[in-house]
Amino acid sequence: MATRSIRIDEELCKHAEKIGNAEHRSMPMQIEYWAKIGHLVLENPDLPVEFIQEILKAKSLRDEKEPFAFRDEN
Repeated sequence: MATRSIRIDEELCKHAEKIGNAEHRSMPMQIEYWAKIGHLVLENPDLPVEFIQEILKAKSLRDEKEPFAFRDEN
């Protein structure tokens, strides 16, 4: 993933750091999360924000799991 430097208001950064710490995210990851939520809310105005958050949480948990592998008993 490519990264890019941008200017963000210091108050927003402080708030993102505070919330991010509580959510176990870094400040940049928290801002990225907010941007992702905002983007999805704008694309899906008929869905509640909480529903979108739960979908993202479930997706991240699914991505963290290792794929199941059958044991070869031969």
